[in-house]
Amino acid sequence: MIVVLALLVLLVTLVIGVPIPLAFLASALSICITGGYDPSMLMMFGYNKTNSILLLTIPLFVLAGSIMDKGGIGEQLIGAVEKFVGKIKGGLGIVTVIACGVFGAVSGSSSATLSCIGGIMTPRLKENGYPEGLIGALLASSGVLGILIPPSMLMILYAWSTGASVLACFLATVLPGLMLIVLFSLVNLWYAKRNPNIKVYEKVVNNAKKNEEKKKRLKGQGGTSAIPALMMPVIILGSIYGGILTATEAAAISVVYAIPVGWFYYKRINGKVLKESLVAAGETAGVIMTMLFSVQILCRLYTSENLPDMILGFLTSISDNRIVLLILINIFMVILGMLMDDCSATILAAPILLPIMIELGVSPIHFAAILGVNIGMGNVTPPTAPLLYLAGRISKAEVKDMLGPDFALILFAWLPTLIVTTYFDKFATFLPTLFGVM
Repeated sequence: MIVVLALLVLLVTLVIGVPIPLAFLASALSICITGGYDPSMLMMFGYNKTNSILLLTIPLFVLAGSIMDKGGIGEQLIGAVEKFVGKIKGGLGIVTVIACGVFGAVSGSSSATLSCIGGIMTPRLKENGYPEGLIGALLASSGVLGILIPPSMLMILYAWSTGASVLACFLATVLPGLMLIVLFSLVNLWYAKRNPNIKVYEKVVNNAKKNEEKKKRLKGQGGTSAIPALMMPVIILGSIYGGILTATEAAAISVVYAIPVGWFYYKRINGKVLKESLVAAGETAGVIMTMLFSVQILCRLYTSENLPDMILGFLTSISDNRIVLLILINIFMVILGMLMDDCSATILAAPILLPIMIELGVSPIHFAAILGVNIGMGNVTPPTAPLLYLAGRISKAEVKDMLGPDFALILFAWLPTLIVTTYFDKFATFLPTLFGVM
């Protein structure tokens, strides 16, 4: 009864718009009052859990993503992708999808990926004849690649909250992320084929792009080669997968690399811009740390009240079929992704659902991939869909115009990827096993 009351408090506070960390604390407070728990011991537990060097990775990747955005590195990454897939009808949509994947390989954040790539690509997509609704839906789903293509902030939080290997969690989401890139691109090409207003990108934008680059060179605004930008994900991912650096060290290297490239080569960063990036990273890190502290207290109380066993008992009362149980758990995680941002949903769901998944024969690394795809899909699934609304603001698209393309992406890209990831464990565990980290 105590935990049911706490869940009702959490749900009501989220629905009425209470900030997520405060909603978590309100739910925890209801358990303390009704269950007689000592708040001082819980505060100590929350502090000890958040006192981890692994969590330094988060503000460092946020800072690197901000510097990439303001330093012109993201724009150069897009330019490099355009050379390969920009010559076909619908090619600019593919550029958007791949660019989000590449940017996500450095920033580790869906919102940072969406903000940077969306801000650059929206004017180009509109000029190319893409309807605003398709632009918003495509940006929203592609932005989620920031939490699936490693290094991923989501997987860092999952590894921290469950004790799993960070590198194994990174590798578990690679194949689902690549599958989504392919399926997003195919859905985009289908829309491009049916829409006569969408033109071949090279014929519309290429000359304007050349003129813009020429003006930059004349004004002395810095280099235009994409090689320094492309080297950034290569250095970061190569150092992590090669076992040279930890995720935290690689995040620090990404910042050290991005500042001189953006300052001295692309010449888009100065003292003011760097200060803005540092402040933004600090604000984001502060919000995340507050949320981590509150959710750890809440998860401890939920576990003490045997919430995982209650959930498992409820699910098995519906069906004892493993396939059906996994479907029900997936629906639960998608709903969490609809109601919360990706970080909040992950650190709440991971410790509560992991014992249930292990009971069903799902390994922690396999569950990492399942959770990542579920949370990502929830973030773009109406009626809440936090990333879909963010993409709508960036692209200036009405929600009603985004619904059709958004549901097409969910039906033909997200759901197939989720089914494969959930029921074919080798799809998630192949790379971790290959690299010997599982």
